[in-house]
Parts: sequence; C-alpha cells; structure tokens
Amino acid sequence: MEPKTLFDKIWDAHVVKSIVGGPDVLYIDQHYIHEVTSPQSFNGLKQRGIPVFRPEKTLAVADHNIPTIDQELPIRDELSRKQVEKLAENCKNYGIEFFGLNHPKNGIVHVIGPELGYTRPGMTIVCGDSHTSTHGAFGTIAFGIGTSEVEMVLATQCILQPKPKKMRININGRLQKGVTSKDIIMYIISQVSTGGATGYFVEYAGSVVRELSMEARMTICNMSIEMGARGGLTAPDEITFKYLENHPFLLNKTGRETFLYDQAVLKSDPGAAFDRELEFNADLIRPMITFGTNPGMAIAIDDSIPSTDDVNPEESVSFVKSLDYMGFIPGMKMIGHPIDYVFLGSCTNGRIEDIRAFAGMVEGKNKAPNITALIVPGSKMVEKQAVDEGLKNILNKAGFELRQPGCSSCLAMNEDKIPEGKYAISTSNRNFEGRQGQGARTLLASPLTAAASAITGRITDPREFID
Repeated sequence: MEPKTLFDKIWDAHVVKSIVGGPDVLYIDQHYIHEVTSPQSFNGLKQRGIPVFRPEKTLAVADHNIPTIDQELPIRDELSRKQVEKLAENCKNYGIEFFGLNHPKNGIVHVIGPELGYTRPGMTIVCGDSHTSTHGAFGTIAFGIGTSEVEMVLATQCILQPKPKKMRININGRLQKGVTSKDIIMYIISQVSTGGATGYFVEYAGSVVRELSMEARMTICNMSIEMGARGGLTAPDEITFKYLENHPFLLNKTGRETFLYDQAVLKSDPGAAFDRELEFNADLIRPMITFGTNPGMAIAIDDSIPSTDDVNPEESVSFVKSLDYMGFIPGMKMIGHPIDYVFLGSCTNGRIEDIRAFAGMVEGKNKAPNITALIVPGSKMVEKQAVDEGLKNILNKAGFELRQPGCSSCLAMNEDKIPEGKYAISTSNRNFEGRQGQGARTLLASPLTAAASAITGRITDPREFID
C-alpha cells in the first residue's frame, strides 16, 4: 500500500463524494460557531425553511464581543449585546448547545473545544474563524470557513472543499533559554513569509515538536494561518492522549476507547510524499518580536529592524509604510523602546500554561507604573485554575488584575481596545493596522516577553529575568 500522510488519511476518510475537476464533499465531525459569523447563516436557514441537520455536532460559544470585566451585568455595547442574544436565540430554536456569558464552560471557542474534549484526534473540524487551525494540534484537519460555508455545514454537516497541498515543517535541535512555542512559530513565519504556505496544509514534526506540551502545539498550529496555510496539525502521541485523559468532560462524554483506537495509524507513514518540506534548527531561534504590521515582520528581540536595502524592492513601499505606522525607522533597536500596554490572552496564548509562565516571571516583582495590563484567561476553566493554583494572587501582588474570559484585546470587537498611537506588546496572533483598535501599534511576542516588558515598561528580552 502506498504510504500516506496523516493529512491524507484523515481527509480521505471524510470524503463523501469527489467532484471531477472540482472540490470534495467533506464530512465535518465537529462544528464550532460564535456570535460574529453565525447570524447570517441562521438567517439563511430560516429563509429557506431548512433545519440544522445534526445539531449535536455543533457547539456554540460567545467570545469575540463579550467584556472581560463586569460580566455579571448586561453587555453595554448595544451591537455586541444583540449579537450574543441572537446567538442564544438561534441555538435555542435549533437545539444547539450554547455556552454563553457566565456559563461555567464559557471561553474562547478554540480554548474550550480542546479543554472540554470536543476536539479529538482524527476529526475534521470547522468554525467561522480563521484560527480554527488551533485544533490541528490534536491530529485533526481543522480550518476556518466563511459565513456561507457555516450555513452549508449547519444544513448538511458537509462542506465543499478543494484538497490543499501538503507541507511538512520539521523542527529539530534544542530550544534555547527563554524561547517558547510562540517564538518558534513567529520565527518560522518570518522565514517563510505571510504567503509562503498559501495553498498548503502544514504538518509540524521533528524532535522539538514531539517534546512540546499540548498548549504549546496549539499555539504553533494556531498561527499556521498567518503564513497563508489552510491549517496546521501535529501527529497525536502520548502527550496528546495524556492531555485528553486528564479532562473529565471527555471521559464522561465518550470514553477512552473512542480516541485511542486509531493511535497507531494517526501519523504520516515513512516515505509519505509531501509537496514541500522545510527544516528548521531550534538552536537558532531566539525570543521574537514583531516590528511591523503583519506577523511576518518579526525579528529576534535583540536584533535591529532591517534596513530598506535588505527588503525585496517589490515590498519596500509597504515596508516603509508599515514602519511609519509603527513610529519606527529602519536599523533601530527594539530593546528599550517604551510601551504602554501588555496583553496576555487570546486563542494563541490564553491557556493556563501561558498564565503560569507570565505569573512565574512577575512573581516577587512589580508592574511598571506606565503599563496598562490586560491579563485575560481563555476560558472559565482557565480562570478557575489560575485562582486554584494561586496564580491570581501572585499577579495581584505584582500589580496585575486577572480579568474574566473572552477574546479581549486580540481584536477591536469589544471594550478592550488599545488607544490610538499607544504601543502594546500582545501575545495574540495578528498585528494588522487597527487590529487592536484604531491607530493602535501592536508588537506580537510570547508570554515571557510580555511579562518581562510589563515589569520594566519597555521592550525587554525575557532572558534578563531567567537564570
């Protein structure tokens, strides 16, 4: 039998029908929805008199528009409140499970899916959100879809989808001091570019990936989309299954055997063909930070911003425009530049491991007086765990407040916006113009870099605080 990639194994097992010269009809195991991209989809069903085909395969959550303080009160912003109320109404009408504001299982959709056991190896998963690729960390084919496709999945539990090409990225070597999974994926994007994986589905492999926690793998898969990939995945292993076993919701819902029986085959076969293969040496990766207005504009934190001579002539105009927006100049050093805000959270870095890392660095120290910090857990479960482990107390003593769960300052759809002209070190996934608020200047970095900078009030190499 011809060797197959993990991606091919999952994809081929879910093809309902192949259209000659066209896309495949792909069955979807798990569908996630939220308040932003679902209203029009439900409206389409209503207009056509179509029911949700398999409501038990869809899980809804409110996350993008919700506040992260005073969640016990009605949402102040009228549009946000109406979107959340409409999602609740649609879920009630169509029999869909909904974890709304103040529900004990509420949180960011790409955080609660894995922690509640809805995301399991070998699945196909979609959501009307580009960072659905997060779930690929569990050995799934997970990708974002548009509003019309959300309606298609609600109506049929299938989607029309062309099969992407396959790329494998091998990361070997040894991680250096202060380097996290966020730095790994930012380094890769800086090398590949924001369009370097367009048309591909990426499998991450190598000794470094095999040693990473599930939280770290989710961070890497989450940002696959930022280099143009359709999605990213890693092969499940004992780390994966231990994570799943430690989540009682999964055991109560499905039992161990449902996600273990395919363990032996949920990996790429030796000799399986990839359309493109890349190799990266972890020894060369240092803590990273962005300096521009896309995730590919990133450098090691102790490097200087490139000069215009080092930039492709076709990109020089946008390069200069980006630096003008950020208030930077070619050749300048990033370290020491004053910042105003620090954001820890999002579906990229809002998990308990991220809060542990941040709290561990700020313990016994104090937040710089010029810093406004938004420390936002990715879910109610993460929030509770941070309290139970004493992390909230550590943060409070250092001058930080643990807020309530939500997408928060990842994007300007809620109250947690960065003011115009202010600099924010953010552990989220995008630094586009206006992403965190009109005129906001976003610097993407890891939780460790965010913590170090929150202490000093300026861009700081986290290795300064690591023995």
